[in-house]
Amino acid sequence: MLVHEFLERSAARLPEKEALVAGARRIAYGELDASANRLARALRGLGVRYGDRVAVLLDNSSETVVSIFGILKADAVFLVVNPTTKTDKIRYILNDCRATALVTHAAKWRSVEQAASAVPSLKAVVLVGTDPRGGDGNAAARFGGAVAAWDEALAAESSETPPRKAIDIDLAALIYTSGTTGNPKGVMMAHRNIVSASTSITTYLENRESDVVLDVLPLSFDYGLYQVIMAAQYGGTVVLEKSFLYPYAVINLIRNERVSGFPIVPTISAILLQMEELGKERFEHLRYISNTAAALPVSHITGLQKVFPGVRIYSMYGLTECKRVSYLPPEELGRRPTSVGRGMPNEQVYLVDENDGVITEPNVIGQLVVRGGNVMLGYWELPAETAKTLRPGRLPGEMVLYTGDLFKMDEEGFLYFIARGDDIIKSRGEKVSPKEVENALYSIDGVVEAVVVGVPDAVLGEAIKAYVVLKKGTSLTDKDILARCAASLEDFMVPKYVEFRDELPKTSTGKITRKGL
Repeated sequence: MLVHEFLERSAARLPEKEALVAGARRIAYGELDASANRLARALRGLGVRYGDRVAVLLDNSSETVVSIFGILKADAVFLVVNPTTKTDKIRYILNDCRATALVTHAAKWRSVEQAASAVPSLKAVVLVGTDPRGGDGNAAARFGGAVAAWDEALAAESSETPPRKAIDIDLAALIYTSGTTGNPKGVMMAHRNIVSASTSITTYLENRESDVVLDVLPLSFDYGLYQVIMAAQYGGTVVLEKSFLYPYAVINLIRNERVSGFPIVPTISAILLQMEELGKERFEHLRYISNTAAALPVSHITGLQKVFPGVRIYSMYGLTECKRVSYLPPEELGRRPTSVGRGMPNEQVYLVDENDGVITEPNVIGQLVVRGGNVMLGYWELPAETAKTLRPGRLPGEMVLYTGDLFKMDEEGFLYFIARGDDIIKSRGEKVSPKEVENALYSIDGVVEAVVVGVPDAVLGEAIKAYVVLKKGTSLTDKDILARCAASLEDFMVPKYVEFRDELPKTSTGKITRKGL
């Protein structure tokens, strides 16, 4: 099974059904598939060959979705780059994967051209839309390769499905993520990796043809990307938004589009829970809310349950290298609100100690290992990095994913996130889990967001510092925060410092980051 066959099968079965709502555009499955076929043929005409990498530098739009499936139909490999990415990083990514073609917006071309012109492998650029500032007509001459207009390129091609060579072990996507060296690294996902992950996730979410999923997450983020891929698999509809920048507009979409699925990250839940008017709303069609990127604080879970009564809330854990690891069945939230669940269908997870010995006793901290068809092929042309993460498994020749994340597993196999291995704080000779301290902070009424880090301390080795964002109108002091922590945490876990912020630094995917704190 190839990823783009999801789209082709849904188009054959449901040609008139709405596949995508993107702003004012509403696109049926038949039209989406035909457009992807045209783009595939256009890309081949521009020199894209079997296995070539094609970059997509667009915001969330119908053209981005067409590009993803069109690139796959051309037997090529897609990578979606966040449109806010700076020139130097764009140049690095394009050169690193030796991209053959780039799809971007005409309005971005002037800023992207500098990067594109420094990529020897780049043969062609496809420009979507027009530059509102006006162009001088010299784009192709300056770039040195072919420059095609999106509308013209697609109009000139047949909508028939192009012939193909790809098989399921071929590379389908490169998803660039932060690297230990400072440069991003490309996570290699084969067709079968993506198909395996998508099938497992749609199974436990119980997705169905009638589902309408609101996607406000960037398609450069695998969580946002998979909403499109999964919907194509089960024949659902995706309502694509560029961001969660205007929360009330998003809430209106949930109501007006009869949204049944709403994937979020913790920063979105923090914003939702400050919108007091939501308590008056009724979302009759909303069936589930899912969360990943970071575990939802218990206070967020209880808050969401009050705002969205009857809606199933899925607390999940995953990482780009395998897409998704675990999910907590909504009926377990009351019993184990701090758990991120058990391994998803068609996957096995276990913990290992510092010597890579399998941990069999419950509630012992160890590194999480993932075994399944959803595990990546490796990092693009980074054998040393790959060898650290993919290691021999139980069967001869098998490779399993060492996540680097520390967990505990209870007697029934439910996982509890402790920390990233390199985030553990060593204070007073004790190892402190940032997550445990952050859970205590989130339990304080009035705390909206919180993160803790270790800072150098001559006596303690590392002292714990908490960064806190308060709900508007809350008048907590640092002494209040420390007193509440002291009441619920062991002495060595209580922060030494508290700093209040109006907001916390976040990645482009909305995840709170400790970098720079």
